[in-house]
Amino acid sequence: MIVAVHQPQYLPWLGYFDKIDRADVFVLLDSVQFKKNEWQNRNRIKAAAGPQWLTVPVTYKFPQRIAEVAVNNRERWQHKQRQGIVSNYRKAPFWDGLAPFIEEVLSPTWELLAPLNIFGVKELAAVLGIETPLYVASELGEFPEDPDERLIAITKHFGADTYLAGSGGRDYMNLDRYAQNGIEVLFQEYHHPVYAQLFCAFEPFMSVVDLLFNHGKESLSILRGEGGKG
Repeated sequence: MIVAVHQPQYLPWLGYFDKIDRADVFVLLDSVQFKKNEWQNRNRIKAAAGPQWLTVPVTYKFPQRIAEVAVNNRERWQHKQRQGIVSNYRKAPFWDGLAPFIEEVLSPTWELLAPLNIFGVKELAAVLGIETPLYVASELGEFPEDPDERLIAITKHFGADTYLAGSGGRDYMNLDRYAQNGIEVLFQEYHHPVYAQLFCAFEPFMSVVDLLFNHGKESLSILRGEGGKG
């Protein structure tokens, strides 16, 4: 059994869902420290002028955990994002299929960031057709603070023998610890597909909503490298 773990991100990119797709169990790690100016409260879509940020404003005090970070609803972030998405994707081939999800993200008042991100990840995985079970770390119990020991403990929690890490894990993971615990470590190597988009030249590393608006039910096969333009 393969376990993968990642912080809940906002409307993540394709590689995030590839990691979910490759795992037998995926854990949304909301119990670690929030990282400002990364992907936990923002992502990008493709606009006519190039990549455009979708940012969820937060009120954050170091060293709050992701599950503790509040959304700053004094800013009209949902209205701004709705305008950006409508103006850039309203004419996309599969607008009607994903528009209801966008409203589910941008209509409620989200008090905390983690539930917003977790909702988005779960719903987008379902829309893609990924069937990997998703769990939330803070709902599973307490785990060690040490990063490697935490991942080992989560993997053992599910009785698994394999942990799927991001490619960057080679730079900081102590692989000997995993081996000592009988856990094999695999590293994700994701090759971003090229697919048909609106506007001009192809832009990689957009939120997965870009793929879904443009390709609908074909999105999972493209994400897996089975379709697209290359």
